[in-house]
Amino acid sequence: MQHNVLILDFGSQYTQLIARRVRELNIFCEIFPYNHFPSDLSSYKAVILGGSPFSVRSEDAPHPDLSQIRGKLPVLAVCYGAQYLAHFDGGEVAASNTREYGRANLSFIKENETFFEDVSPNSQVWMSHSDSIKDLPTNGVKLASTHDVEFAAYKIEGETTYAIQYHPEVFHSTDGKQMLENFLVKIAEVPQTFTPKAFVADMVAELKETLQDDKVVLGLSGGVDSTVAAVLLNHAIGKNLYCIFVNNGLLRKNEFQSVLDQYKGMGLNVKGVDAGDRFLSELAGVSDPETKRKIIGRVFIEVFDDESHLIQDVKWLAQGTIYPDVIESVSVNGGPSATIKSHHNVGGLPDYMNLKIVEPLRMLFKDEVRRVGASLGIDPELLGRHPFPGPGLSIRILGDITPEKVQILQDVDAVFIDGLKSWGLYDKVWQAGAILLPINSVGVMGDERTYEKVIALRAVESTDGMTADWVHLPYDFLMKISNDIINKVKGVNRVVYDISSKPPATIEWE
Repeated sequence: MQHNVLILDFGSQYTQLIARRVRELNIFCEIFPYNHFPSDLSSYKAVILGGSPFSVRSEDAPHPDLSQIRGKLPVLAVCYGAQYLAHFDGGEVAASNTREYGRANLSFIKENETFFEDVSPNSQVWMSHSDSIKDLPTNGVKLASTHDVEFAAYKIEGETTYAIQYHPEVFHSTDGKQMLENFLVKIAEVPQTFTPKAFVADMVAELKETLQDDKVVLGLSGGVDSTVAAVLLNHAIGKNLYCIFVNNGLLRKNEFQSVLDQYKGMGLNVKGVDAGDRFLSELAGVSDPETKRKIIGRVFIEVFDDESHLIQDVKWLAQGTIYPDVIESVSVNGGPSATIKSHHNVGGLPDYMNLKIVEPLRMLFKDEVRRVGASLGIDPELLGRHPFPGPGLSIRILGDITPEKVQILQDVDAVFIDGLKSWGLYDKVWQAGAILLPINSVGVMGDERTYEKVIALRAVESTDGMTADWVHLPYDFLMKISNDIINKVKGVNRVVYDISSKPPATIEWE
């Protein structure tokens, strides 16, 4: 991965969006906490300082050491980053008279500035701050203003440092992508070489060099991530890849056999292991979602440990970890990023398991994984599959897990997913599923009163899972699916539809 862009995270909800926009320019970038980034910056061509929910004027404000960055690498400071450079380098930041959130328009743009090439006059930008820069830092030069913000953008003479008080990464900044391209390509001269074809070539070469003649065991799930990881590894090491598909008892209806059938003809060496009873036994009586995830992660690794001992001299465990998994699982002491949830396929292995870990997709977003899969010639239908959580239906059964609850949810999920496909809606949805709620509700069936389970349906549209909006499914469809679920799945008498977006909610309920 050459020609990197380093993005420093100060806790902003928009940090991942910055990375997405940079990747869309075919430029590779990485996100690191502001207080824990690489000491060796020789491979980086530019640095972006992100936003933050903090005020630079507060005592607990993030305070990065930029001594190895300022004046040595091109820097783009966004929102908090722009205020930080001003506040601690001869300028002044003060509380705004009014909170500056939402749409604004550039009323002044300095002429002949590369940063604003091909940017429309009066261009709309998105503000999100309660402080504002009152005086520029030492050697600061104003580049742009809005009607309410005099120093909407500035640069620092004597170094390649640019700063803006708005967010170019969000959809509402209409020329935001152009500004990022101007900075990264025209000013910082970062090559646009991060393409699916280039990633495959680089990753296959890297895997060959790292793995040599070692044997690798990989857990297949039937999903996009593990499949693309398997095909990449197969290109690199061929017969030394051993794929195992584990039935944890929490898969979709009939999925164990259908996934095994799916991999026939793909040239992969796949073994199916039915460990459903083992997982469900360990999960009995457990209601806490984080505990459920950790139990599934532990048993998953134990099953792999058992299976790996059946393969002589296996040395590596491969996983389909992708970048959102990594980002959402990182929590740095004193840093801005909270752990949203743990992922059973992120992090180290227990000491007793003598396998090293390899994650060929850990730096890719979901849409990038799909594009890489397409470049590898993987079936478009498989690449179009909705994401499915590693812990399976366990985190869609709120509360404790029983075989009866799993059966109910599998049946409900099948009605929902099959319905989306038959109505031509499946490919218009990024991820869909059903959630079994830990409550019963009163109902009437025939002349009898019932007291049965409640199901919540969830369907979202997204690009990479970092943000998501609920899908406006047709009322006729929802009416039909609700009726089918209640009539066909014994034990359910009420269906509701989740209309929450991420943020503030998450896609899964646990």
